[in-house]
Amino acid sequence: FTGVAVSALERGVGVVAVEPYGCRALNAALEAGAVVDVPVDSVAADSLGARHVSSAALEWAREDGVRSVLVSDESIVSARQALWDDRRIAVEHAAATALSALTSGAYRPRTGEKVAVLLCGANTDPADLTRGH
Repeated sequence: FTGVAVSALERGVGVVAVEPYGCRALNAALEAGAVVDVPVDSVAADSLGARHVSSAALEWAREDGVRSVLVSDESIVSARQALWDDRRIAVEHAAATALSALTSGAYRPRTGEKVAVLLCGANTDPADLTRGH
């Protein structure tokens, strides 16, 4: 998060930090006003399962232009499956987390706002996406 936030904010680009409810280290730190430990239990825990954020991440998350959004595991799984079914793009659950903020309505872009979602498939077993179809 910190690297993306620094780069984006220095260029005037806003950042939406999306976390699963079960892995909400950044969101919890913002809420508490300090770095705190959180439980980790989510389909995206392999990539997003930090128990706490760094003080630098919290500092950058407090900047204007940063928003924190939480999403459910169900919306993550749905967004991941939709990427495969509709586009044949295989991504890990963590990558689908960002998209799920849009598809679930947890994040609603402001009028005229341009939105980009970064996707990564590095931790993906494509067989997971085709089972049962």
